[in-house]
Amino acid sequence: MQGVSRGSQAHVRVALQSALDSGADWARLSDDLFNFVAVMDSSHMLRRALGDPSRSGDGKRALAARLLEGKSELATVEVVSESVAQRWSNEKDLPAALEEAAVEAQVAMAQAAGRADDVEEQLFRFERTVAGTPALREALSDRRLPVERKLDVVQQLLADKAHPETIRLARQAVAAPRGRRFAQTVEFYLAVAERRRQQLSAVVTVATSLTAEQHDRLAAALGRIYSTPVLLNVVLDPLVIGGIRVQIGDEVVDGTIVRRLDEARRLMGS
Repeated sequence: MQGVSRGSQAHVRVALQSALDSGADWARLSDDLFNFVAVMDSSHMLRRALGDPSRSGDGKRALAARLLEGKSELATVEVVSESVAQRWSNEKDLPAALEEAAVEAQVAMAQAAGRADDVEEQLFRFERTVAGTPALREALSDRRLPVERKLDVVQQLLADKAHPETIRLARQAVAAPRGRRFAQTVEFYLAVAERRRQQLSAVVTVATSLTAEQHDRLAAALGRIYSTPVLLNVVLDPLVIGGIRVQIGDEVVDGTIVRRLDEARRLMGS
């Protein structure tokens, strides 16, 4: 988000935290926000009406309240009302901010239950599974396949293997990608989790599993470098032969043997 939308998004986050602190049902709040985003995505006229900076904030609050009356609890109405009252650079920024709030509510649930690390790792692993299984990737991205069928696939794969927040977010990523590929949607969800938890995630690619000591030492070293906790998502890839590759955001440190061999080949060929 750019310009005025960035400041408006900060107001949405404050409103969400107030809702979380109010004793509301967090799962219901998240579901309601996801549902409201879906309604906005389905109606260009509604997006324009709620995102129009020329309309008064009170008028947009009243419209949102009418749309949610009898369908959502008070906490949801308050978050949405505060959100629509803000000014947005682009009408699409409003549903994007509410989607982020819905994801953050799921992350907050995982945090409260002491399983946020697990949820992030499970989401990451599931995305890798989808990416590495062509038939599964094609099925989940096939627009001709009914959404219910896709959700059944996700449920079968994750049932009894993942936490409720993981399953909810995975299902949401499949049911409402909002114009993104599945991998991009999961990446967005993980970025929201990182911000909520004020930590970074690193994708660590190695040929063989790290020992617990190696894992902890690497996480501690990265934490010192970036001055914030770093969650490691370890990927096993025998093709790297040896060494380690670490990616945090756009930064990559590649110390694998295969990288060194590639460099040697380039030097010999030059």
